[in-house]
Amino acid sequence: MDYKLELVVVPVTDVTASRDFYAGRAGFAVDVDIREPLRLVQLTPPGSACSITLLEQPDRAGTLQGVHLVVTDAEAARADLAGRGVDVTGPYHYAGGGQTDGASPGRGDYETFLSFTDPDGNGWLVQEVGHTG
Repeated sequence: MDYKLELVVVPVTDVTASRDFYAGRAGFAVDVDIREPLRLVQLTPPGSACSITLLEQPDRAGTLQGVHLVVTDAEAARADLAGRGVDVTGPYHYAGGGQTDGASPGRGDYETFLSFTDPDGNGWLVQEVGHTG
């Protein structure tokens, strides 16, 4: 039995502003943008099999935290996101019981991270897996 994650709902205050952020800055592809009878926007991160749907829920906006995007080069991903105008932190890794600036020295899988938030404060992690650099 396969259990495939294909959609994550992102609670936002303003669907249009969030669409502009995810499509214009984060580089997600717009799959669906329906305005009637209900505003529905679905986007997909580059290369992902899982999409997001923006749902206007002002009382829950900013509560989505820790969803991981996986990349093979955290430094290149940081440069891409920053170049698009995303306020992105990192790269960083964990050593000595805490967060440390810079990529993990061994560049092992699941050791190097970036993070960013959308305009509502929904938090995303970008994790490096398969670095060959």
